[in-house]
Amino acid sequence: MTTTAPTRTGAEIVQNLPWRWGVQGKIFIIGGLGFMFDAWDVILNAFLFPLLKADWGLSAAQLGWLGTTNLIGMAIGAILLGGIADIIGRKKVFTYSLLIFAALSVLSAGSPNYEVFIVLRFLAGVGLGGCIPVDYAIVGEFTPSKVRGRALTAMDAWWPIGATICGLVAAFLAAQGVSNWRLLLLFMVLPALLVVWVRRGIPESPMYLLRRGREAEAREIIDNLVRRTGAEAHEYVMGEPEPAAPLSIKSILNRVGHLWKFDWKVTFISWALFSSVLFVYYGALIWLPSILRDTKYSEYVAFMVTTGVTAVGIIGVLVSAYLVDWFGRKKVIFGSAVLTTLSIILFAIFIESPGPAKFWILAFGIVIEFCIPAIYCYCSELYPTELRASGFGWASSASRIVSALVPVAFGSLLFPFFGYVGTFAIAGGLLVIVTTIMLFLTPETKGRLIH
Repeated sequence: MTTTAPTRTGAEIVQNLPWRWGVQGKIFIIGGLGFMFDAWDVILNAFLFPLLKADWGLSAAQLGWLGTTNLIGMAIGAILLGGIADIIGRKKVFTYSLLIFAALSVLSAGSPNYEVFIVLRFLAGVGLGGCIPVDYAIVGEFTPSKVRGRALTAMDAWWPIGATICGLVAAFLAAQGVSNWRLLLLFMVLPALLVVWVRRGIPESPMYLLRRGREAEAREIIDNLVRRTGAEAHEYVMGEPEPAAPLSIKSILNRVGHLWKFDWKVTFISWALFSSVLFVYYGALIWLPSILRDTKYSEYVAFMVTTGVTAVGIIGVLVSAYLVDWFGRKKVIFGSAVLTTLSIILFAIFIESPGPAKFWILAFGIVIEFCIPAIYCYCSELYPTELRASGFGWASSASRIVSALVPVAFGSLLFPFFGYVGTFAIAGGLLVIVTTIMLFLTPETKGRLIH
């Protein structure tokens, strides 16, 4: 009598488990909380600028460099920590990147001058920059393939939640007559530390362990997932492990070559999608309070409208989470890019009319959140496990570098020469061009198993 050898791999077992909120859903929530602080910190710059200007008498150029330096720190963090996560595993980076950010944010709140503050904000950005690529990698690698698109798209809901909380805190302090940028920073730290504590209980990614040949650890986690989800147990094989790269700056930086060698079209589109969509989003959101103040809105109203733009984005994310599994990632990305461009241009056209202007900027807040989470989901699925965090990290860092130019590019170059309408037409047009190229260069990932 012969027995049939198991043909399923551990990776297939994980990706075919039923979804359970108490199992994969817990990882989705805890992973998303890190993304929430990314939003909180980025949007915080919009509210810090007027307070820092009043406190230290900073120029527009100094404020612009402050925002730019913070985003460059995030770009470097995404590259370094994303690469480290592919080499040593997701769990350590998943836990400690947020701790680094929280500690440096506390130090930033005590800065005695602009020079110290800008250095500390840069370093805090490095810590926070590792959250997005690692969070998306670990959530995607625990999530069943049939709901992975929905889960990874819904992850982006944490971004408007974080941005909205930031805006509400700023508006609350403004309503109380408190103009203290140090308090704005400290309000962010305590919840960040609580999330660091919670993250300690998340296991290492079984997909990563399988790739590294750590069979005993991988089997323990996979078998536990099977029991906790109530799935039927099956025999499975581990698959061939990948050779581990040494942990060094050279090995981390060399991974960018591996990304282009893996598939230049995938890497080009990932970088271009991230950069173009966040150029539009950050350009609109970071400058929105200033644009509204120049149009004679009060500080409180300007803050609340900006907060409203981020809050309605939650609706967009939730809708996008269903659209990507109905229509596919690429159709949602392209269609929402077109709607995003139209809405931001119409906002600029009607800027002098409060009613229509508010309508179109809120519409922008919704439709761009159809686009951003779909891009995050799509790009995280284009790479295999051994390159996923690095691929996402480099794409994220490329967008951070482009976004770092937003404070200077919009304020000093685009607005003065092209006005609001021309500037947003250029930024939105770039997004539409990139998404059009995507339709022809890269594959659809809906329903595809990741490896």
